[in-house]
Amino acid sequence: MIYLDTHVVVWYYVGDAQRFSQPLQTLMNQHDWVISPIVRLELQYLHEIERINPTAESIIDSMAQRVGLTICAKPFNDIISAANQLTWARDLFDRILVAYASLNNDILVTSDQALHSRYPYARW
Repeated sequence: MIYLDTHVVVWYYVGDAQRFSQPLQTLMNQHDWVISPIVRLELQYLHEIERINPTAESIIDSMAQRVGLTICAKPFNDIISAANQLTWARDLFDRILVAYASLNNDILVTSDQALHSRYPYARW
């Protein structure tokens, strides 16, 4: 299982493949893709403030059909318990996203260098 950051979902959805290195693409192709529900919320937020045109549901439905993307169903209380330990993260979206991935030490695909310096399984 590999978690995708919000921007990774958007870039993949729009076909911006040059952002992904060949080693990263190989890594991604070896795992099932999953997102935190917080990514769904952030996608909708980006739509509402007109940073992206499609709705969160449109993006997620399309990627579910194209690449089998799923939304993680881990218990939210477990996620918040893990997030409470991530005191270094100031952004709530990032904090919850890392908490989802960290419960099982799963890979998190993100271009956010701040996450790379703190979460050992972050990849770009």
